Amino acid sequence: MSLAVDPRAVESLLAFWADAGVEACYADEPIDRLAEGAALLRARSQPQPVVVAAPPPRPGAFGGIDIGAAAAHAKELAAACNDLESLAAAIAAFDGCPLKTQGAKQAVFSRGPGDAPVMVIGEGPGAEEDARGEPFVGRAGQLLDRMLKAAGLQERAFITNTVFWRPPGNRTPTPQEQAVCAPFVERAIALVKPKLILLVGGASAKSMLKREEGILSLRGRWFEWRSEDGQIEVPALPSLHPAFLLRQPAAKKKAWQDLLMLAERLDRPERPH
Repeated sequence: MSLAVDPRAVESLLAFWADAGVEACYADEPIDRLAEGAALLRARSQPQPVVVAAPPPRPGAFGGIDIGAAAAHAKELAAACNDLESLAAAIAAFDGCPLKTQGAKQAVFSRGPGDAPVMVIGEGPGAEEDARGEPFVGRAGQLLDRMLKAAGLQERAFITNTVFWRPPGNRTPTPQEQAVCAPFVERAIALVKPKLILLVGGASAKSMLKREEGILSLRGRWFEWRSEDGQIEVPALPSLHPAFLLRQPAAKKKAWQDLLMLAERLDRPERPH
């Protein structure tokens, strides 16, 4: 007798492990390694065609784009922006991020007051965000808004992401894609001048804090975000992504604790942390 498996439960479990930092899993079917080895030996005994090797990719190249050069160009563009409107225009015109040519409809920069004391930085826009041109407006964003409102933070938060174009299939943005967009994120922080930063999701926390731990280890702990030149430092609190909370409702309690911790530090900065 076989038991039916709910595909949604499987998807939720896989998403849980991905958010926890697990990046590999076993194959769906067993593999006969002995047969593989025998086939490899037989193939080696046959004459091999001459293959002309392709030239190696340039160091730092990714998706046909030189990441180092693209990040340097982004840094120049960002530095020339003196307000959020010009920064948004520079991001929209920027062609250095591979995501821009992988099906995204438009750049998705930010929403919220430009002088907000809290900056929320997520991972990347999804389908709804790509369609509307604003971050966190889908189901996950609606949950984030409800939580911010309950914590008294909704009108005090500037919301953006580590990348500004939707990754194909809503996948997690790569470190290379985040590196290209990082100068724009840093410039946004310099212009908004937030007192505190909330990093939602493992990809955001790892990219912004330059750490390798999973989000379940990082969340609920205060860190210092520093600009590349070391001139700007802002306390940063990693927390769970609202999309993860939709898949794992039991984790909402932890995210709520994080929000309360952030709200208390914002309103009572003299308290020890």
